[in-house]
Amino acid sequence: MRKVVLAGLVSLLLVGCTTPSEELLPQAGQVRVFTTSLPSLDSCSWVGEVTGNEGHWYSYLFYSNDLLIQGAVNELKNNAYQMGADTVVTMSPHNFTTSVSLLGTAYDCRP
Repeated sequence: MRKVVLAGLVSLLLVGCTTPSEELLPQAGQVRVFTTSLPSLDSCSWVGEVTGNEGHWYSYLFYSNDLLIQGAVNELKNNAYQMGADTVVTMSPHNFTTSVSLLGTAYDCRP
């Protein structure tokens, strides 16, 4: 029993040494994210709904809120890029104690 508990503690400590998993794709760096001041969407095409999440039940023990938010934004941008969008308008973020979730509407605003 002691070995199982020790293995679990070591696993949690190793997980704590890692950073949030979502890396930003180089091409996704061009995706614009808006929350309050919206651009004109008149010349944009709706692409779909997009989400970004970061964190797990243990995340608050190891990661700052800034890292969780950045991971969620990276996933949001990656997902928007993969859908063919270059602009995302997000809803209010859903901040939980242990994670961050973003929901947005993706648009293609390229001429």
